[in-house]
Amino acid sequence: AAEPAAPAPAPAAALPPAPPSPANDLLAPNTLGAQLLMGASQRLSALSDQLVAAVQALTDIPAMARWASAVARDPVTQRRVLDAGWKLVLIFGLGLLAEWLAHRALRRPRDALDAMAPVSGGNWRWLRRIPLVIARLGLDLVPVGAFAIVSYGLISAVNPLPTTQLVILTVNNAYMVSRAVMASSRMLLSPASAPLRLLPVADETAAYITVWLRRITLVIVFGYAMAEAGLLFGLPWSAYDFITRVCLLVVTLFLIIVILQNRQAIADVLRAPELPETQRPAAGRRFARSARDRLAEVWHILAILWLLAAWGVWALQVREGFERLTRVSLLTVVILVAAKLIDVVARRAIQRGFRVGPDLAGRYPGLEARANRYLPALKGIVTAIVTILAGLLLLEAWGLDSFSWFAQGQLGNRLVSSLVSIGFTVFLAVLVWEVVNAAIARHLQRLARDAQAARSARVRTLLPMLRTALLVFILVFVALNALSEIGVNVAPLLAGAGVIGLAIGFGSQKLVQDVITGIFLLFEDAVAVGDVVQLGGLTGVVEQLSIRSIKLRALDGAVHIIPFSAVTTVTNNTRDFAFAVLDIALAYGQDLDSVTTVLKDIVTEMRGEGRWRTAIRDDMDIMGVDKLAEGGLTLRCRVKTDPTQRWPVQRELNRRIERSFGANGILMYPLAAPAPAPAPAPASAAAG
Repeated sequence: AAEPAAPAPAPAAALPPAPPSPANDLLAPNTLGAQLLMGASQRLSALSDQLVAAVQALTDIPAMARWASAVARDPVTQRRVLDAGWKLVLIFGLGLLAEWLAHRALRRPRDALDAMAPVSGGNWRWLRRIPLVIARLGLDLVPVGAFAIVSYGLISAVNPLPTTQLVILTVNNAYMVSRAVMASSRMLLSPASAPLRLLPVADETAAYITVWLRRITLVIVFGYAMAEAGLLFGLPWSAYDFITRVCLLVVTLFLIIVILQNRQAIADVLRAPELPETQRPAAGRRFARSARDRLAEVWHILAILWLLAAWGVWALQVREGFERLTRVSLLTVVILVAAKLIDVVARRAIQRGFRVGPDLAGRYPGLEARANRYLPALKGIVTAIVTILAGLLLLEAWGLDSFSWFAQGQLGNRLVSSLVSIGFTVFLAVLVWEVVNAAIARHLQRLARDAQAARSARVRTLLPMLRTALLVFILVFVALNALSEIGVNVAPLLAGAGVIGLAIGFGSQKLVQDVITGIFLLFEDAVAVGDVVQLGGLTGVVEQLSIRSIKLRALDGAVHIIPFSAVTTVTNNTRDFAFAVLDIALAYGQDLDSVTTVLKDIVTEMRGEGRWRTAIRDDMDIMGVDKLAEGGLTLRCRVKTDPTQRWPVQRELNRRIERSFGANGILMYPLAAPAPAPAPAPASAAAG
């Protein structure tokens, strides 16, 4: 028989789409940023699960609803509830009546005790009160005893069911406990009789404490009695826990209300008293006063948080919860105090370390001012580090095992490594920035000390541009390094920056040309602020040099702003030295030797005067006859001057030459008017 045909191959399963390449993701999978996001998501998910479980453990209203429904449908339970109800009302009512009658009968003895209380008596007054207070406590307990005799004695008379008897006993016991607590509070506070009050408080305070103590006692005692009575009628244990938790929550809310009502009064007691203006506390006392003031501001928050934590420990039935809560509370106080001390000491050490001595300030001008710029930031970083460490210690003390987050390979270890790397990069960037600025400052100081004003002005002109370029480079480097450390793919950013830079370069060619030309002109020291220059067909004094233009002030006060790209030739009239050049027009027949002697005498006379001694650097240089004209000859001479004194010297020379020539009979000729243009030649002559 033929072999069976081989089964047809199954169609190939569709392959899932390939995951995107990490190079194309903004955050690579195994980088710090991705781990931070995953860790935050996991923590939030675990926290939400814990909150849901806690709420379910604290509230079991459906169980109570089912129990109430079962009681309403069960005739046996209904009969038991009715039997317990009317018998409890009867016995409890008769007991309260007996208590009221006993209280009324003892009114006169109580008034007598109040009258016997000592109003004054010095130090022995408190001891004299004790027997009266004990007697008053006995009188307060007599009505309670009357209630107990009647209520407990009538239990057997009404022939109750076993369940009813237990309910009556539970309610009676609860009432007796509450009455005993209130009697004890009256013994200490005596709100109605100040002379019998053992505690030194005002009437209003005694009444306030008594009211809130009564409320808290009633909630605790009768809440517990209600829960115990419910168990006798089949109340589920979960509902029993719910009742007790709610009662304790109400008590916690009462205490929170008391704390908020007395927040300011307690804060005034905790706050450090005001000192006289002339008194300056020492460092240790100043810290203690600051701690007291801070505690006065937040004490109510700490107390409320502790109450809520205590209720949560009890409600969630945490094993050894109260012991752990006490231990955690003490550790929290110790950690916070130690963190504050470390922070204060560290900030003072930084403040002392940033002080610059006179010698160092003289060698490095502006060092203290530059260092003080970083002082607040450094203090803030130290405070942040201390705060984070204190927070980790608190979490460890609270049982969250925070130090395990920083084990090898954990998220915390990677986070600390990245933060250290980023911090070291920032430190190097700040160090480079400050070293460059310090070098520039020292160079400028040396130039000013050596009286090199021109070079100093040039360096000050280039300084803003160089600082801006260096700052941009440092910021870009630090930003890219930080983004790379947290896992951001910087390749798209670099590509985008390159495209944007290329577009800006094409769109601003003229601006780039201005900047580049200006940089080379400044580096070559072609112009400086205060020079008299001629460029772009305009002449004036340089008032300002920017990164792309130069501002000239003309002789008539006009301001010319010339872009560097329009400058092809620079003529600087005030560099190193200058010559005051004079062209003197003389009539024919004058004795040139006498004229030369007169001119040199004028310069010699000017050099002897204080105004012109530093302006003129050398004697007059007679260059000779420059040209012969129809009416006379032109004698050219020059005087070497300071670069900025050329024009004042030239004007003064003109004034003195005119006066001396007139005194010595030297004749000058007026400059000839320009000759008229020749008449056009005839056409025939032009053609020839």
